[in-house]
Amino acid sequence: MVESQGLAALAGDVAGGSDQELVDQARAGRREARETLARRHRQAAYLLALQMLGNRDDAMDVAQDAMLRFFTSLGSFDRERRIQPWLFAIVRNQVRDLWRRRQRRPGERLGEAGEALTRHLVDPTANPEADLRRSELRHRVWRALAELPAAKREIVVLRDFHDLSYSDIAQVLDIPIGTVMSRLHGARRQLRARLGGERHA
Repeated sequence: MVESQGLAALAGDVAGGSDQELVDQARAGRREARETLARRHRQAAYLLALQMLGNRDDAMDVAQDAMLRFFTSLGSFDRERRIQPWLFAIVRNQVRDLWRRRQRRPGERLGEAGEALTRHLVDPTANPEADLRRSELRHRVWRALAELPAAKREIVVLRDFHDLSYSDIAQVLDIPIGTVMSRLHGARRQLRARLGGERHA
């Protein structure tokens, strides 16, 4: 009984630890820490892959490969940095590798991603009529977003869908913060123009 209580307390300690603490524990070989890190971050990795690829199966494969690379490279991770930008950079590289292998133009089949993303973001406790309006708006936004060039689409996704800071986005995309700001400004302007054109179509 005492032993089981001790194990439960230990599991709770792992589950409630910070990412930095979990990284240290995972490096030390603690399987529970790796599993907690995976639970915390795999959904975001999958959503980013889906938003970039537009296909659930491809996104799942990319997310799984990215998580595997994430853990195999854990020893070189700077624990003072946030995990999400580092993981998102891995996801982005995996997506681009897939595009190169298949010679697929970025942006194909993004309608499916919009459907999945809308379902993921809908609040089931909200007013059904208001929820429907939000759902329709998200569909419109995603359709317009899918028409942007890949470089502009990904920066909007990172900032407005995943709420990354300019610094985090600069890390993911490996570009200066000033470039992040100017590219994001241009992408949002294009997106607004496309949404305006769709509304008046």
